[in-house]
Order: sequence, then structure tokens, then C-alpha cells
Amino acid sequence: MSPLVALGMMAGIYNGSMYGGAIPAILMRIPGTPSAVATTFDGYPLAQAGRAKYALQIALASSTAGSVISAIALMAIAPPLVSLALQFGPAEYFWVAVFGLTSVSLLLAGAPAKGLASAMIGVAVGLVGMDLMTGAERLVFGVRHVAGGIDLAVMLTGLFAIPPALSMLAFHDGGESRSDISGAGLSIREGLGLVKTWIRSGLIGVVIGIMPGAGGNLAGILGYAEERRAAKDSSLFGKGDPRGIAASECANNADNASSLIPTLALGVPGNSVAALMMGAMLIQGLNPGPALFAQHADVVYGFMWQMLITAFLMFGLGLVGAKLFVNMLRIPAALLAPMILIICSLGTYASTNAMADVWLMLGFGVVGYVLSRSGYPIAPIVLGAILGPMAESSFRQALLIARGDPLSFVSSPISIILVILIAIILALPLWRGRAKAVALT
Repeated sequence: MSPLVALGMMAGIYNGSMYGGAIPAILMRIPGTPSAVATTFDGYPLAQAGRAKYALQIALASSTAGSVISAIALMAIAPPLVSLALQFGPAEYFWVAVFGLTSVSLLLAGAPAKGLASAMIGVAVGLVGMDLMTGAERLVFGVRHVAGGIDLAVMLTGLFAIPPALSMLAFHDGGESRSDISGAGLSIREGLGLVKTWIRSGLIGVVIGIMPGAGGNLAGILGYAEERRAAKDSSLFGKGDPRGIAASECANNADNASSLIPTLALGVPGNSVAALMMGAMLIQGLNPGPALFAQHADVVYGFMWQMLITAFLMFGLGLVGAKLFVNMLRIPAALLAPMILIICSLGTYASTNAMADVWLMLGFGVVGYVLSRSGYPIAPIVLGAILGPMAESSFRQALLIARGDPLSFVSSPISIILVILIAIILALPLWRGRAKAVALT
């Protein structure tokens, strides 16, 4: 293919897959992509309440809004956003990781202690394998298969796909799924009511996207957490609040084009997908960096327009497909649960070619089932596994650069702002507890 056609095809796959990840997240509480983890929190309860079509259309509209915001940011404000990304060093990335861990573990959990405990479990899982700085193995316990670390896809499949299947097998009534697929879709009036959520989450996704290495995983969860924090009434979050779906899907899709800003301008991939696109550019003889805009302006700006156009194409295709996707809920639970277990096992083996990963996936599934039945949230585990290694490596890099000076972690305005936000989040449960005690007295 010619460069513009090849990049356009990848743009369509990129935008389409981000919305596609929301479909199993909503219908079966199985995130199709890591970025759709936060979509399960309110999407699945809505589907169980008979509003699957409504939830899917919220996800579609929010994904389109996020992709459009991101594409506009890529075209209009790339230079200032790149300069902002250059101000983030190891110390700032460390505080971003800590901010993500504290905000999600506290805001998504009814009990902050259980939320933090789940986050620490995730951190421990993320640290399994080889220390990249010293080469030493840690938390391996003699199991050679995990010496290279635990595959994120294996863990996600186990934690999010297996527990619902086990619940179906344990509590199903032998009939059709509990969800009603005849509900109404999203109205224009309801969509307009989500504009504030889209703007707020879109900005979060854009900022996260230009930070190399952060990715849509963090964008979706932080967008959800910020929407819940900003809501006057957050009691419905986690029980089927449409704002939760809108925030997650808009934020993780707003990461799409914005992650290409450092890729195109600096040659630094914003996430793993941007790295693949960078590889495709190199194959086509395009060298990402400042010279790319001068030497191949037609391809670069054509690619930017394709990111915008494919967002609208995704909306049209998804609007038609939503009427078909909800039919998945017609499958009886007694058949759906074994199908999920078989497909997850086959998919895990096909992706890694290792039977050990299948057993590992099933092990995570059992652990996730026990924890969820005990009231421990699963989302902080995933975030801990993603952000734990990021926090550790950034912390050690910052100390090496500063020659052990701890004041280097609060030497920039960005670090100070993040520290203040973290302190506020940690103080919220104490303040709420004190307010309740005063009200009772």
C-alpha cells in the first residue's frame, strides 16, 4: 500500500478497536482492551438492568467524541502539547503513577482500605519478574515461566472474564440471560447532557496521550475517577451511571490521536499502538521527528485528517452494529459460561503458545472471583500492575539523576501540583468520615 492508504487503514483499526473493547465490557463485564476496564464499572450494571443498547450507544457516542477531540488536538495544538510533554521527567512520572493508584483505589472502592489493598496486590503482581536495572529476578519463587513478568493480557482475562463465568455457573437459573435487550437507545437530549463529561474526559485523555508510556489504560480510569469526583451525586457510580461509561470511553479514545503527537513530532511513541504505527512509518520510509513535517507534509496531515474521518465512520458503523451486538445477551447463561471459559483458554494459549499461561489465567480468575465476592474491587489490581512498575522505575531513575537527593521529587511546579492532589485525595475519606460523625451527633 501507499503510505497514506496504509496509515489510514491503521487509523481506522485504531479508532474502531478502542470502541470495540467496550462491547464485551458492557455485555459481559469482560474488557475487550485494557483501556475498557473502567467501562465495565457502569456498563455491565446497565446491561444487567436491561439497558444494553443504551449503554452501547453511550459508549459509541463517547468514543466518537473522544476521538474527534483527540484528532483536533493532533492537528491544531501539537507544538504546545509536545513542549508540555517534554517537561515531564522521571519525578513527574512517579507522581502521576502514585496519583493514579491513590485516586482509583480510593474513589472506586466503597471501603478505602480494601481499595488500597487491591492496589497493593496489583503492584506486587506488576513487580514479578526481572528487575530491568539490575537483572535480578524477584517474586519468581523458582517458577521460570514468570521470570520475564506476568503478561498483562493473561491477568486481565483471568480477573475480568473468569469471575463472571464462575458466577453464572454458580447462580444461573438455567434460562435466558437476565438482561432485557428491548430497551431504548440514547436520545439526543441525553447525549447533550453528557457534553461536559466529554469535554472534561477528553482533555484528560489528550494530556495522558502526549505523555509517552502512559496510554489509554490510565486515561480511561483517571477520566472515570475525575468524573466521579466532580459529580455532585456520585452514589450511582458503579451501579449503572451513564456518566461513568461516557467518561471512560471518551478519555481512552481521546488518547488515540494525542498519543501520536510525540510520535510524529519527536519520534517518541506515546503508547504501544503508537509504537506499531511508528514501525509502519519506518517501513514506508518515513522517519518520525521534526523533519517529517517538512519532508512529508502531505502524508502527515493526510494521516491527521484520517484519524478524524475514521472517528465519524466508527460512529456510523457502531450505530448499526449496536442493534446486533445486544443479541449476545440472548445466549442462556448455562451455555454462555462454558463458552467464555473455552474461548478465554484458547485465546490465551494462542497468544502466548504456553499452557502455563492458561493455568495462570485460570488462577487469576479464581482469585478475582474470591476477592470480588469478599468485597475487594478488581480495578485497582489492574491499575497497580500497570502503574506499579512505572512508579518504581521512575522513582529509581529520578534518584539516579538527582544523585540521591529526595528534594528532586518536589523541585518542579508539576510535581508540587500532583503532590497536593494526592494529599487531597487521601484526605477525602477522613473528611467524609468526620462529616458523617458530626452529622450523627
